Amino acid sequence: MNGFAGHVWVLALVAAVCALIAVHLLAVRRTAGSSLTGAVVLTLAVAAIPALRGEPPHYVTGVALTAGGVAAVVWAKGRSRRHRSARRSARADYEAGTAAVPLFAALAERDRLAAELHDVAAHRLTGIVVAAGAALRLADRERTGDALRHADEAGREAVRELERLTGLDATAAGFAEVDALAAAHLVDYRRTVGKAPAGSTEAAYRVVREALTNAARYAEGAAVRVRIEPADDQDKPVQAGGDHLFVVTVTDDGGTTAEPGLGTGRGLAGLATTVTAAGGTFRAGPHGEGAGWSVRASLPAATVLPLRRWPLWRGTAALDYALVALAIALSLGASLLSADVPAPFGTVLPALVTVVLSGLHAVPLAWRSRAPGRALAAVLSALLLWWACDRAGWTQPPVSDIFLVYGWVELTLVHSVGVRLPWRRGLCAPLAVAAVGGLALASGSGITGGRTAAWAVLAGVLALPALAVWSWGRRTARRHERLRAADTRRRVLLDGDADAAASAQRLLFATGLRDTALRHARAVVAAAEEGDLRAVREEARAGLTALRDLLSGLRAGDDADDALPPTVSGITALAARHGAVVRYVGARRPLPAAVEVFAYRTASALMAVGVTLTVRTLPDGVEVSGPAPAVPAVERRLRALADAAGGTLSRTDRGAVRVWLPEAFPWRSE
Repeated sequence: MNGFAGHVWVLALVAAVCALIAVHLLAVRRTAGSSLTGAVVLTLAVAAIPALRGEPPHYVTGVALTAGGVAAVVWAKGRSRRHRSARRSARADYEAGTAAVPLFAALAERDRLAAELHDVAAHRLTGIVVAAGAALRLADRERTGDALRHADEAGREAVRELERLTGLDATAAGFAEVDALAAAHLVDYRRTVGKAPAGSTEAAYRVVREALTNAARYAEGAAVRVRIEPADDQDKPVQAGGDHLFVVTVTDDGGTTAEPGLGTGRGLAGLATTVTAAGGTFRAGPHGEGAGWSVRASLPAATVLPLRRWPLWRGTAALDYALVALAIALSLGASLLSADVPAPFGTVLPALVTVVLSGLHAVPLAWRSRAPGRALAAVLSALLLWWACDRAGWTQPPVSDIFLVYGWVELTLVHSVGVRLPWRRGLCAPLAVAAVGGLALASGSGITGGRTAAWAVLAGVLALPALAVWSWGRRTARRHERLRAADTRRRVLLDGDADAAASAQRLLFATGLRDTALRHARAVVAAAEEGDLRAVREEARAGLTALRDLLSGLRAGDDADDALPPTVSGITALAARHGAVVRYVGARRPLPAAVEVFAYRTASALMAVGVTLTVRTLPDGVEVSGPAPAVPAVERRLRALADAAGGTLSRTDRGAVRVWLPEAFPWRSE
């Protein structure tokens, strides 16, 4: 019979090990929700075995608590392994793709310069052609003088702006520049919006400039109205992510075409891309019943970045709460695993005191990663309270036994203090643990002689392992600091290569400008100084033609077959290939390599023709949002990606999906 009972215990042990392995594999291979459900089911199954055998309730409760605590730690370690594996894979992709970063930095700079070239040169040269052509047709001396003065001033402005394009500084235009632009064109202008993000004001400036240029080309003599006002109700449905909108409208009543063949064919399409990338909407078309034209852009006036709470089952918090469960399971669950009701649970008052003190001693582990100093202070306070209750005879077992068995809680927090806090502040932690732990041990029944002397000796003995654990934490902190410094150095070198590639692109661009639009702009100024209005018009038209040819050549030079860098910046090139638009919100800053890759993978899964994605840089990570995928498998892939990155996937009220990718805590990310 004894042999049979021994076989039963062996089988039970094997079943428990298999169950823990299953929990670990679920945590490694599945998302948090499904793996946690599996862990709970296995825990309940283990607890059901003694219940079916007719064991007393306290014994069943002890089994459930103990199994739950151990399963929680195994599950949390599996989650940690899942995150480490995902980040290793992401870092490998990042290292493999960084070679493309300088190339695409050069291409991005080329696209920026091309857009600026179109806006600046087309605007100035078009005005010169229109004014010169009108003066030549009228053959009026006063009108000719005005056209020559305008050509001289606008030509010099064109030369300065074209030369600025090859410089290193490119400040975004604000509302002051919009005001000056409208005043220079003598249009009916009103602005009732005071402040807006730089990207929105730059887009507004480009909308007004392009619309005024087109009005000069195709609606000569028309009355033009420019309005910048807060959005009304018809624009509010397009706002997203807490954005408040303002609207830019430019309308004219129609007129005659000043000069044929002045356009480059990219104006309105470029404006639509610019406005959408800034987070707004754009439309242009006929206005009213006549031949008038209207341009309307809705843009963010302010952006409210969402606050994120770290879910309890994500990142380091998962292990922290699992340790809480383990501490409670070992202090309460193990005490209940006996045939008779244990002494601490014999009556209500001792049971209540024991449960409360066990909770106070275990719960601060949940603050281990966020505030280890406060957590340790709370644990030591709970231990002192237990000592006081022990002296009053209210608790069993004695505090000395509690510290001997569950002192790993204090040591765990001492290690976290070594990782998180500076050594001058953190050095108090092991000394405090030694002092309080020595007091707890000196109160035990086995101590003979003076308890003060025993306390001093025991505190000195405890100081050695406590200092060793604290030193281990300090070494861990220094190792992670070296890893962060090495990562920062790699990012600095990579950014330097990207800046060098962009500078080289500006140099090539400057050479092209010098032989095309810039040369003709200077010739316009020279002809205006000589009073040759016909030459002014011809040089300005030649500049526009050269501009159109240069832009066509730039578009033909796209490198569509090159591999994209898996970074946040690489999402822009990815969107261009898919015919989509990406909008960046929040202050751009360097991110960990793994987070960059996770954001790129998320955007790649959400990418489709014509969609607009939003990439928000938040204080604690990155959020990528866009239209919900039509294929369920894509959403499942997104959910798995967010889970592996330690983030979340949610749906907005308008059916879009939002993927939050947190920055990993550096001291636990490797």
